[in-house]
Amino acid sequence: MKKWVTGFFVGCFCLSLGMDRSVAESKPLPRVFEMRTYYANEGKMDALHARFRDHTCKLFEKHGMTLVGFWSPTDEAKAKEMMVYILAFPSELDAKKSWQAFVNDPEWKAAKAASEKNGGLVKKVESVFLKGTDYSAIK
Repeated sequence: MKKWVTGFFVGCFCLSLGMDRSVAESKPLPRVFEMRTYYANEGKMDALHARFRDHTCKLFEKHGMTLVGFWSPTDEAKAKEMMVYILAFPSELDAKKSWQAFVNDPEWKAAKAASEKNGGLVKKVESVFLKGTDYSAIK
């Protein structure tokens, strides 16, 4: 009886959302993660952090990019030239769509231009898409 009642309420909830009950009971699709490593031009790391802090992060969220985290090397010399961050997306196709919208956003173009009035901030960017392993705590 308890199982039937639970199923009934799940079914009602799904119907109220316009969903099929089997969709709600299925496992969520695994996300993909994009790890990006930025190498700043000499003397530009503080400006790069400021651009992320003041503009880029908000625009990522605006375009459906989930921020997982940002990291700097513990070695001070490396921290002046390198930073790493990870974004999450429902799929690589969604990532491509989000990035396209991001780079075409007038707010991004203005923030980038303003931050680079004294020269470019980024020397090189490396990107790799990742998926969670079956034993990963985050997927």
